[in-house]
Amino acid sequence: MRIDILTLFPEIVEAPLRASLLGKAQESGKLSVTVTDIRNFTQNRHRTADDAPFGGGAGMVMKPEPIVEAVESLRGRNSLARVYLMSPRGRKLDQDLVRELAEAPDLVLVCGRYEGVDERAAKILGAGELSIGDYVLSGGELPALVVVEAVSRMIPGVVGDWESVATDSFFAGVLGSPQYTRPREYRGLTVPQVLLDGNHAAIARWRRKEALRLTRARRPELLARAGDKEDLELLAELAREEKALHKENEP
Repeated sequence: MRIDILTLFPEIVEAPLRASLLGKAQESGKLSVTVTDIRNFTQNRHRTADDAPFGGGAGMVMKPEPIVEAVESLRGRNSLARVYLMSPRGRKLDQDLVRELAEAPDLVLVCGRYEGVDERAAKILGAGELSIGDYVLSGGELPALVVVEAVSRMIPGVVGDWESVATDSFFAGVLGSPQYTRPREYRGLTVPQVLLDGNHAAIARWRRKEALRLTRARRPELLARAGDKEDLELLAELAREEKALHKENEP
């Protein structure tokens, strides 16, 4: 898969792309991430990529020409079928969208800055918009890295053990289950015995039940996706346990 990141500040994204799994994925050829400096497509010797907004107001707005020309320069290397502007106005990133993006052969991520991007750039490019949450950052570089990181995990072979991906929070529609490692006991807290007994079926059931327990307590809206027979049985079991505990604690 190829991903192109367009930014005014390449240094923000270049170092993380060389580290850890992202770096290894690129070395192995499973992923290609190219960073393009939008300023290379400005039209004066001062490399001006922004200007004051028409109609007045605070701050500056990124000019359309450098962005459009920077994206168009990728033609022949990127299909340009999926160009996205990182923007708080965009579709919010979730695991379903990550899967959708990962199915594409290539992506273009444009990092906005300042008060935003001239509206004409997105219209000319037919660009969509992506958001990583309901808050505002100084630019789109960190959100673009989040997209790359999330999408790369869906590419077979990037994460060595696919089970690590399949047990992530949200991958199966709910939060992930609690995890434990050595030592078995630490400051009076012990690892649940089921994880030590070697019964893989029991371990799988415990993990799913605990994942549902956490989701029920912290993100109950996600349970609409937990609809298979086993999940419904586990949820009913959790409800009975909660009812019994409540009864025990009654005065």
